[in-house]
Amino acid sequence: MTRIVYESWGQRVVFGSGTARQDIAAEVAGLGASRVLLIAADGERALAEGLCEDVPVVEIFGAVRPHVPAEVAEAVRAAAREHDADLLLSVGGGSTTGTAKAAALTTGLPVLAVPTTYAGSEATPVWGLTEDGHKRTGVDPKVLPRSVVYDATLMLTLPTRLSVTSGLNALAHCVDAWWAPRHNPISSALAVEGVRSLASALPRVVADGQDVEARREILFGTYLGAVAFAGAGSGLHHKVCHVLGGAYDLEHAALHAVVLPHVVGLNLPAAPGAARRLAAALDAGADPFDALLALYDRLEPPRSLRESGLAEEELDRAADLVMAQVPDSNPRRVTREEMRELLGRAHRGDTPVPVPLPALPPQEPADD
Repeated sequence: MTRIVYESWGQRVVFGSGTARQDIAAEVAGLGASRVLLIAADGERALAEGLCEDVPVVEIFGAVRPHVPAEVAEAVRAAAREHDADLLLSVGGGSTTGTAKAAALTTGLPVLAVPTTYAGSEATPVWGLTEDGHKRTGVDPKVLPRSVVYDATLMLTLPTRLSVTSGLNALAHCVDAWWAPRHNPISSALAVEGVRSLASALPRVVADGQDVEARREILFGTYLGAVAFAGAGSGLHHKVCHVLGGAYDLEHAALHAVVLPHVVGLNLPAAPGAARRLAAALDAGADPFDALLALYDRLEPPRSLRESGLAEEELDRAADLVMAQVPDSNPRRVTREEMRELLGRAHRGDTPVPVPLPALPPQEPADD
């Protein structure tokens, strides 16, 4: 058997529906915390305060911003020191979790994450910070939340558009795990189940945003995708999104939703194993790419980088920035021309297409 290396990450995860308040209190007690820094964006402060009424909160940090700017990271670290916090409790989406991770990176404080979107950051040891238009990411076990409390009822007020884009971000974790630098059979199997759960449940949430069972299934798929991503690393899709998000401050979930099918169209012709897994997850037979596009048609997510706010005149620079980050593990060698074309199609909102592999050069005749 080919040698396989898989690294797992220790974490306690609680799934529930309508039980978040008691689950949070129990996890805080289990972690032995008595001075909790609650991290929640201003728009979710009331929700966070209600969920944490039984928790010894010493301060609330609300200056959350997408892509965790360096100044926000410094501010949350200062708040943790000033209030002598012994636990970071994040209630919110990926930016909120990322803010808690930024504090954990330098303070070593444990994190308890309570997600309110399908970002998946709560289940990975990956951190990200943005400074001077560049987003840096890294892996450190200190930033992996010690505990996660999932509650499907916290998602019932999530608007349909954000449910779709956030859910497709979760699906992107799964797909990218099939060709990321540390891709392996264990992460790949988790990713298949993640795609299956997400593809089944997301259309049900579009039809009925109050479908708690569908929300629970999306959370399950989100967690599987995040664990797969944690084990496999960051593939081409996430490199594109991290570069664009950091350089141009684009909406994170919508960016993932727009870019994913274009990257799949580029990579799938060179990745037969990923094609088989995607086909199995989508019950797609011989054409998984068309099945993915059909799912997009049912979900109606954003389709263009232009509507996300990326100016057309930035595409050449964006292609250069992305090319510097293309992983060596990618199943095909990506040329700068191919990346520029991919970004152009994504910017215009063109229908994603499979990108044929370049023809092999003719073989020289053998000498007699």
